[in-house]
Amino acid sequence: MSNFVPPAELSKSFIAIGKAKATNTAIKLFVLGILAGVFIGFAAHLATTVATGEWGIFGLQKFFIGAVFSVGLMLVVIPGSELFTGNNMMTIALCNKDITLAQLLRNWIIVYAGNLVGSIALAWMIAMGSGLLDGAVGATAINIAYGKVTAGADAHTAMYFWRAIGCNWLVCLAVMMAISAKDIAGKVLGIFFPIMAFVTSGFEHCVANMYFIPAGIFAKASTAAVTASGKSLEALTALNWTTLWTQNLIIVTLGNIVGGAILCGVVYWWAFVRGTSQKAEAAAAPTAKAA
Repeated sequence: MSNFVPPAELSKSFIAIGKAKATNTAIKLFVLGILAGVFIGFAAHLATTVATGEWGIFGLQKFFIGAVFSVGLMLVVIPGSELFTGNNMMTIALCNKDITLAQLLRNWIIVYAGNLVGSIALAWMIAMGSGLLDGAVGATAINIAYGKVTAGADAHTAMYFWRAIGCNWLVCLAVMMAISAKDIAGKVLGIFFPIMAFVTSGFEHCVANMYFIPAGIFAKASTAAVTASGKSLEALTALNWTTLWTQNLIIVTLGNIVGGAILCGVVYWWAFVRGTSQKAEAAAAPTAKAA
């Protein structure tokens, strides 16, 4: 017996998954969205901690940051929650006409809002309540957030769009691999490698940034963190709730949608699902007439 679901069967399973997500209640979607935001936030804080300090070997620190960040999607997929970027795969059910565009957008909007609330709430708790973002780790949080909103005007916007495409292409492949696996070990391995690859490569994930940037904004309240960051308070005025959206989240979200909804969802529907329902109905028709 195979210990994984083959691509064609896996792709078709996203029809039922999409229909279930499209018909779930708004309150359940929102609460599960909050959980996913928190889970990704846990991984982002862990990555921030690992990113603190100098490693001296090019790429090694990025590899370990990516390795630990993979725990976020493991928490999302295995215990269960609703993640906007993973839900971009609902386009398989949409293309197959099993859900409507209105149902898809309803899910995306509610889940996105839940992810945002969960991520910001965790960032506030860690920065303002726990004290874990004071000093060196807080400085790392500030520098990560500052870099994400000040990388450079028009060129910054364009490059973040392409980075976001690469990110969710890999994230959705990780989701597919996890669902394909039939045991916990397989799901963990299926998630680990694509997520490690996207983080180490420097791609951009909108839900991760819902934690990273607010964490940096909150960490500005710590004098020790600001001092350790090497940034002046004047320079840090560029890191705020407006630039969170205008310099990062809007363009990254759009890129994530392209990577997940189109390059994974639509492509896998076209390759493995398109026409299969009609073929099944056509094959069953003669039997039905004979009956």
